[in-house]
Amino acid sequence: MKETALVTGAARGIGRAIVERLAADGYRVIAIDRLEDVHAVAATLVAGGAEVEAAVIDVQDRAAIAALVERHAPLDVIVNNAGITGTRKFEDLTEEDFRSNFDVNTLGTFIVAQEGARRMRNGGRIVNMASRSFAGTPQMAHYVASKTAVVGLTRAMAIDLSPRDIKVNAVAPGVVDTEMLHYMTPERQQVMLSLQLLGRIGQPEDIARAVAFLASRENRYITGQVLIVDGGRSLGQGQLPPEPSPFN
Repeated sequence: MKETALVTGAARGIGRAIVERLAADGYRVIAIDRLEDVHAVAATLVAGGAEVEAAVIDVQDRAAIAALVERHAPLDVIVNNAGITGTRKFEDLTEEDFRSNFDVNTLGTFIVAQEGARRMRNGGRIVNMASRSFAGTPQMAHYVASKTAVVGLTRAMAIDLSPRDIKVNAVAPGVVDTEMLHYMTPERQQVMLSLQLLGRIGQPEDIARAVAFLASRENRYITGQVLIVDGGRSLGQGQLPPEPSPFN
């Protein structure tokens, strides 16, 4: 029986890569985003033989989310990828900055997860998108706070949904080659590259692979965890100069 996966923030970047990966893995995918681009993503995959349906919905719209989930129930997988970010000095942050990040990143995750869990099979899997930034990032206090809340929400959900054998985990990406990276100046991008232990910026597909495992039936005993996928950036070493190896 083909399983059904719901993916939010599916129009671009990491979300699109997740939809492509899950579709390739044989899921029936419901891809949602507040951008119309999500229809083009679905159309491309459908043309290739995948079973993907797109819907333009804001994750903060509980009534629309509930109606969509009810139509496609029961769900087997939920991937809460929708999110926003931004940089601003702490002294310049506004209450609106905080509210907008929490409304999308945290409240949106809660709404989709709750409505989806109510219509999910026992043994389902939920993957929330956190960020390596939950460990701290300069000039992003509003984003860091919202993603730290996602980590806490993930752990609490894992406890509450465990009687139904629903595994709930989070993936915390580091720097990834998406539109958010391209907003940075070339100089800042170079600095970010120099901090990557593996010497490269992550690709959306790197995050999609991690999500696909946690969302799969192969994940039988992992719940309430945060998988950091940042190429070793969180180790704090930066890129090392190459050295000759006798094994090359």
